[in-house]
Amino acid sequence: MNVAVVLFTSDLRLHDNPVLCSALRDADRVVPLFVRDDAVHRAGFDAPNRLAFLADCLADLDAGLRKRGGRLIIRTGPVAKEVRRLVEETGAGAVHLAAGVSGYAQRREEQLRTALADSDCELRLHDAVVTALAPGRVVPTGKDHFAVFTPYFRRWEAAGVRGTLTAPRAVRLPDGDLSSDPLPSRDGVGDVSPALADGGEQAGRKLVTSWLSGDLADYADGHDDLAGDATSRLSPHLHFGTVSAAELVGRAREKGGPGGEAFVRQLAWRDFHHQVLAARHDASWSDYRPRQDRWRSDEDEITAWKTGRTGYPVVDAAMRQLAHEGWMHNRGRLLAASFLTKTLYVDWRVGARHFLELLVDGDLANNQLNWQWAAGTGTDTRPNRVLNPVTQGKRYDPHGDYVRRWVPELAEVKGSAVHEPWKVKDALDYPDPVVDLGEARARFEKARGLD
Repeated sequence: MNVAVVLFTSDLRLHDNPVLCSALRDADRVVPLFVRDDAVHRAGFDAPNRLAFLADCLADLDAGLRKRGGRLIIRTGPVAKEVRRLVEETGAGAVHLAAGVSGYAQRREEQLRTALADSDCELRLHDAVVTALAPGRVVPTGKDHFAVFTPYFRRWEAAGVRGTLTAPRAVRLPDGDLSSDPLPSRDGVGDVSPALADGGEQAGRKLVTSWLSGDLADYADGHDDLAGDATSRLSPHLHFGTVSAAELVGRAREKGGPGGEAFVRQLAWRDFHHQVLAARHDASWSDYRPRQDRWRSDEDEITAWKTGRTGYPVVDAAMRQLAHEGWMHNRGRLLAASFLTKTLYVDWRVGARHFLELLVDGDLANNQLNWQWAAGTGTDTRPNRVLNPVTQGKRYDPHGDYVRRWVPELAEVKGSAVHEPWKVKDALDYPDPVVDLGEARARFEKARGLD
């Protein structure tokens, strides 16, 4: 009996999963495995929102496997140790795994190789599982990654993505009783955002179907509309791999039109950040392009930003959405990040950590490198741009509906006046601005040597 282990990581799905399909093709019996890694907890990455969403994903994956004759084996502990133990229990000849890009993923792969080195079991890595195009698939001449998106996107489009794989009809476990820890439950996780979305492949695929047949058509014009919320909301499912980036690219291209093209471009941005981090692991916490910043650290201002009490309504609305949903509109993320790093001139790492504590889709590649982009220490070709929260609010929430939804103190302020509440009346139960925008911009420009 030929046995293979499928180590699920950020690919918690049955549809279009090259890892699972390869194992089923090469082996008679397959053991689907997920390891709850102690290192994730020690590093502080097991934020409540992601733990709750993960619990949904694992339960859904297990249910899908059981319909096909298998089940998900859960183990807890160091990944390499638990995989080696399962290999010894089953006599597996191969362990299949999606290739990762973070320093943690690379260390996990090396630890697995070491753990399996003196066994008859082979570690097989699979590219283009977490991303649509594998990091390193396209590179500029003489370099290991693209540092600017536009030339990367041209090569990315020309390279094309792999075809979509169907979900397996059957998954057969090896004979004998394999022990498994209980599936985690969302109910067992505390401090979860009240309106956190449901996780799991079924929820993800329903969302994909709804998105492709509905709002995708208007995405090119509407993706920055804060109140319209005309985005896919698929980022949590992409992060956990309950939907496939490659499949999304293929299906959006089939739909075509300006909306499909704009959505594919956003998926390419995700791949772009992954290929940067794959080449520069230290960019997760170190400046990709140092600007010799001497960041400020005013705890009162930082607290005001985190709690949505800066006195700038569109920023506060975005931060309150984050706390309530564990998710934030992309335009809101840009505004909140620009405000912290350039208006308050606070280290981007402070914001990145806070986002990772709450974002259900928070991962190092997209979260950290988007923060660096906003701070001007990353890949932005205009590193000193400052997004004015009043101007941006009037542009992307022209009627003020987004602000009024999340900042109920301003519910009675009509129209775009909601973006400048200090001009309306003094009796509002809403804080004054924590900083003058003109003074803040002058401070930032002086700090960056632009004055």
